[in-house]
Amino acid sequence: MNDENKDLNNENKNNNIVSQKHLRHFLDIEYLPKSLILDILDLAESFAGVSGQPVKKVPLLRGKTIVNLFFEASTRTRTTFELAAKRLSADFLNINVDFSATKKGESLLDTLRNLEAMHCDMFIVRHPLSGAAEFISKNVSQNISVINAGDGRHAHPTQAMLDVFTIRKYFKDFKKIKVAIVGDILHSRVARSLIHALRILEVPDIRVIGPKTLLPNGIEHMGVTSYVDMDAGIKDCNVVIMLRLQNERMNSSFIPDEHEYYNLYGFTPDRLQLLSKNGIVMHPGPVNRGIEISSEVADGDRSVILQQVSNGIAVRMAILSLSMQPQPDN
Repeated sequence: MNDENKDLNNENKNNNIVSQKHLRHFLDIEYLPKSLILDILDLAESFAGVSGQPVKKVPLLRGKTIVNLFFEASTRTRTTFELAAKRLSADFLNINVDFSATKKGESLLDTLRNLEAMHCDMFIVRHPLSGAAEFISKNVSQNISVINAGDGRHAHPTQAMLDVFTIRKYFKDFKKIKVAIVGDILHSRVARSLIHALRILEVPDIRVIGPKTLLPNGIEHMGVTSYVDMDAGIKDCNVVIMLRLQNERMNSSFIPDEHEYYNLYGFTPDRLQLLSKNGIVMHPGPVNRGIEISSEVADGDRSVILQQVSNGIAVRMAILSLSMQPQPDN
């Protein structure tokens, strides 16, 4: 690695992390230390019980104002961030970009400046362009934190965190499991962030499975093994994560047709027999039944898809609370 790339990596690390216990922003998984990931998971565990209490709130972020700034449609991510913020007692604002001033010609930077003038403390950003969250983080004042809720094909770090949190519920030792990610790896920010998280947590066997047209060139350099045969790829795995076909980011040349794709890469009840005895099936959603996964599997006792959604609240509470802690003096 040359000196220029080292400097860039160091800049990315510093932009994301202030110190071991304090997050400046939460933009990506790739440069997080293992100890910080474990701290987030442990903190999320402490928040997991809040949802079962009669009063589902803790006062950690009382008086803070958090803004959901979503330039892409979302249901699970947007809603769980909102619930997470409200359960931390923060004031919360959803910006409907379809009706915002950016649609009337105002620049993104002007929109940010106006929100800063309203004394907001955090922006949660989802954007169709890779790098948008990092761009925003470099153009806000020092007292504002930025959380990446998904940017283009690049990263979806909070989804990766809730996925590994869910996995840890079933498998305490990441060093002893096999994990397979199946489907549209090429267009998936979820897959990229999850691979980084699994590698940092020292999962020894990470597999990506899909047709060659949906596997990025050189994916093996990320420390994974690629398969085009699903049955061979998921055999004896402890965890299988199914991915949505991202039709909005592809054309018909990537797959022959949905019926054939389901036959080759859909999770059918028969394929459950290929997993390890205690294996689980996951999906970040939204689920396309009969294309990526059968209803019998999605609703079956090996599926933890709805648990992923519930866990997303606790994990995002942990990330919000860490990012909003007073920053240490330099």
